[in-house]
Amino acid sequence: MDSEKEKERERKYGDSAKELDGYVGFANLPNQVYRKSVKKGFEFTLMVVGESGLGKSTLINSLFLTELYSGEYPGPSHRIQKTVKVDQTQVVLKENGVQLRLTIVDTPGFGDAVDNSNCWQPVIDFIDSKYEEYLNHESKVVRTAAPDTRVHCCLYFIAPTGHGLKPLDVEFMRRLHDKVNIIPLIAKADTLTPDECREFKKTILNEIAQHKIKIYEFPECDEEEENKILKKLRDRVPFAVVGSNTVVESGGKKLRGRQYPWGTVEVENLEHNDFLALRNMLIRTHMQDLKDVTNNVHYENYRYNKLAPATSDGKIKPGSLAKDPLTQMAEEKREHEAKLKKMEAEMEQVFEIKVKEKQQKLKDSEADLQKRAEQMKRSLEQQQRELDDKWKEFEQDKQNWEESHKNSLENMKDAQKKNKKGIF
Repeated sequence: MDSEKEKERERKYGDSAKELDGYVGFANLPNQVYRKSVKKGFEFTLMVVGESGLGKSTLINSLFLTELYSGEYPGPSHRIQKTVKVDQTQVVLKENGVQLRLTIVDTPGFGDAVDNSNCWQPVIDFIDSKYEEYLNHESKVVRTAAPDTRVHCCLYFIAPTGHGLKPLDVEFMRRLHDKVNIIPLIAKADTLTPDECREFKKTILNEIAQHKIKIYEFPECDEEEENKILKKLRDRVPFAVVGSNTVVESGGKKLRGRQYPWGTVEVENLEHNDFLALRNMLIRTHMQDLKDVTNNVHYENYRYNKLAPATSDGKIKPGSLAKDPLTQMAEEKREHEAKLKKMEAEMEQVFEIKVKEKQQKLKDSEADLQKRAEQMKRSLEQQQRELDDKWKEFEQDKQNWEESHKNSLENMKDAQKKNKKGIF
């Protein structure tokens, strides 16, 4: 009867019936947030770290069902690096109208050197640089929407040795557990038997607790059903995963997996490995929580350490903003002006050196030309003297010849005169 009365009221009063019952409309706020979020799209940055050959590229392709790494763009394990390098790959994924801008950060060369001292430093510098970019953007007077490039999750691949963590694994996680959400993975879990895998997981968890390493913790929920699901996920940490992009046939069904002489390993089978649990946790259930922990915990710690003026003992921390922004800006301006003056003085000094070098070069050229002119002058004077001597010699020879032939010349002159008078 009550439902019929409500229907009758809705037919009679329309939307005003809800207003009569005290309905305001803020219950639609979740729908507004949903529409705004879908329109804006989502961003997620995932870092993969581990030694070469542990299947990092294959697992990423399997997680997102896309070819992020292909023949044209090989994965980090196929790129030979002498030192650790940080590479980024970005791709836009769309699913049911929802857009995800995914950034994969890989570290080719990690753990592949003979001496791996400080091989985690490029990773730390990269994470801090992204926090610094975000902090600088927040500190601007005029802030605009900027993409969130902070690293939200780090998948750390552990080699399936069965003997616990290596010193490099322990040191890396100790260095980064306060900067990023670390999720440890046992790579290529199909190389271990189920009993070996369970024992290996226990050993890893004991060593993580022993070294006080903080890995990503699943948030507590009020609902009992969700807590049961979270407990199942916690029990699978560290996730023992198998990746494959090959479609095989098993039991008349086509599925992604790996075929061996002893059988087939199904990638999306929880009885074979933890790949499905990892994908559900990372993408379907806890992606937003990973971003929230990054923003509310790791980024806030970095921001506090950057902005806090002093430590607990009262000393000024290096790199912190110990002064108010105006004073800081004034100091930066003075430093900038001093830097410009120093650069100007250095440029003037370089210019003076260049001018002196040019002047010296011109003087050397002038001296060389003068020397060559003097040599040419001496050479011409020598030639002139030689010519004068030859001319004098010629005049002397002419005079001697004339004296020796004087009578003959006089006879010739007389003969010419007689010839002119007609006397012969």
